[in-house]
Order: sequence, then structure tokens, then C-alpha cells
Amino acid sequence: MNKEDIQIEISAVIASWNTKDILLQCLRSLVGSLGRFRSEIIVVDNASSDGSPQSVEAAFPEVRVLRNSSNLGFARANNTGIRNSTGRYVCLVNSDVIVREGCIDRMHAYMEKHPETGMLGPKILGPDGSVQRSCMGFPTVWNSLCRAMALDSIFPERKMFGGQLLTYWPHDTLKKVDVINGCFWLIRRSALDQVGLLDESFFMYAEDIDWCRRFHEKGWSVVFLPDAEAVHYGGASSALMPVRFYIEKQRANLQYWRKYHSAPARSAYFSTLVLHEIVRLLFHCVPRRKKGPKSSESVLKIKRSIACLRWLLLDHAGPH
Repeated sequence: MNKEDIQIEISAVIASWNTKDILLQCLRSLVGSLGRFRSEIIVVDNASSDGSPQSVEAAFPEVRVLRNSSNLGFARANNTGIRNSTGRYVCLVNSDVIVREGCIDRMHAYMEKHPETGMLGPKILGPDGSVQRSCMGFPTVWNSLCRAMALDSIFPERKMFGGQLLTYWPHDTLKKVDVINGCFWLIRRSALDQVGLLDESFFMYAEDIDWCRRFHEKGWSVVFLPDAEAVHYGGASSALMPVRFYIEKQRANLQYWRKYHSAPARSAYFSTLVLHEIVRLLFHCVPRRKKGPKSSESVLKIKRSIACLRWLLLDHAGPH
């Protein structure tokens, strides 16, 4: 049997844009985690200017680097990697994720025992060890309104108010979920062949909601596995331009609603977006008891909400 004829078990795909240092850490963790599998790792670089592809090629000659001539966004970059992969499973990993020991072993074992599962996600931890929200419910007008009014923060244990971010659930049990957020997925190839690739009309954000919805529509389970863990540093690319990327997130969410919902529902959702930004703006503008200058985080959130409201009400001009 030729080497080329041996089936690749897991193909790991990483889309990267200007995240060199954390990308190299991600790759070190992946190489260690994939050791017992016949695997391949593909990095798709979105025209980074920080030397990411050269650094990867020097440090990990076994990793295949595909270079885009411009920043094609999350969905197109990952699809490029998927098209160039051959594994029975495809593992999509953000460049700012560190895979913990045993994570992929446990995820692979679960998928082998549960052939109805098309997509699997691990427990995601922050750098400080805290559990990050990595699952959510499909967006509805009601749960978007609860988010806008911060009802899910005021009553985090009430399922009635926490349906979008699943605030009532501590991410500590095996669970079939609507959406696994897109920082770390293990995908069954046979499910992928049926569902199709990520929707490339989404540049960044909301493609995870769209993809999970399509997995459900084709009858595949989407499952959260708490026994597998990875660390997510979060926002390595978006931190470079936080206001712009925040607006991009709202643009993508509106795009999702245009794809799946009626005009009245889109109008209602648009109104919740405007309300959300007004409530956040007022909250961060209200003087606190503690005197002194506002924190840099509050100032950023004020600027972010102002920019988003301007975009929603003037530039975007309605839900379309």
C-alpha cells in the first residue's frame, strides 16, 4: 500500500490573520494532541503582515501553509483548508486556541461511539481557567430582546431569559445544543459532505450559527463535550480593530436574519439591536459611585456603541 493510500483520520485546519505568536503555541499543542492519529495540519493564512506563514514553515515543516493574497475572512479561509484536506474528521481550530492534553482523543472517541453526531465541541476555558460560553441557542426575537434588556444578566439562572447565551447552564454536562461557537469544532466528514461548507457570504461572525442550523436541518446532532478541554485566548485578530469588528458582528447577525427570517421578524430584530446599543451606552455613561476617570474598557464600549448606533441608524438605515 502506498503512503498516499493510507486514510488520514483527522485533518486540522487553522485560519489565521496576524496572530503569529499565539498561532505557534496553537500548533505546538495540536502536534502533541494529534500524535496517535494519522493526521494533517493545514494553516490558511489570510495575507498576514506579521510573518506568520514564514514562522510556521520554519518551526513546523510538516504543516502545510496555504497563503491567500488578501484577507478572505473566516469562512472562505476555513473552506480553503477543508477543500485541501482528506481526513475522516475535520478539526477547525482558531489560531488563538491551545488544545489541552487528551482533548482530541476524547472528542474522537465520542464521535466514533455516536455516529449520529455531526459536530462536536469541547469545553472552552479562558486563560485564567474560567469556563467560557461556547454554546448558544438559535437567535429569536424574544431571546434577543432579553439580551438587549440585560435580563439574562439580571436573572442568569432563569431559562426563560437566558435562552440565547444559555446563562442558566454552567457548561458542565454533556448536552445537545443549537449552536457551538466557532473557535473549535470536530466535524464528521460524512456530515460535512451532506451539509456543505461554511457559507462564504459571511465574512466573519454568524457563520457558526448558520452552519449549525444547517447541520440540524440535515438531521445531525450538534453536541457539547465537557470532558474535552481547550483554552481560548479570544479576539486575537479582532483586538486589532475592536470597533470595526464589533460592527462586523452586527452586520453578520443581520445577514443571518435576512437569510432565514421574514421581513417582520427582521424588523423586530433590528429594533432589538438598536435598543441593545442604547441600553449599553446609557449604562456605561452613567457616573459610578467611585470617582475618577472611566476605565479604558468603559470608554471603548461607549465608542463602540456610538459607532454601532451610527452605523445602524445612518449608514445601514434599516433591517432590509
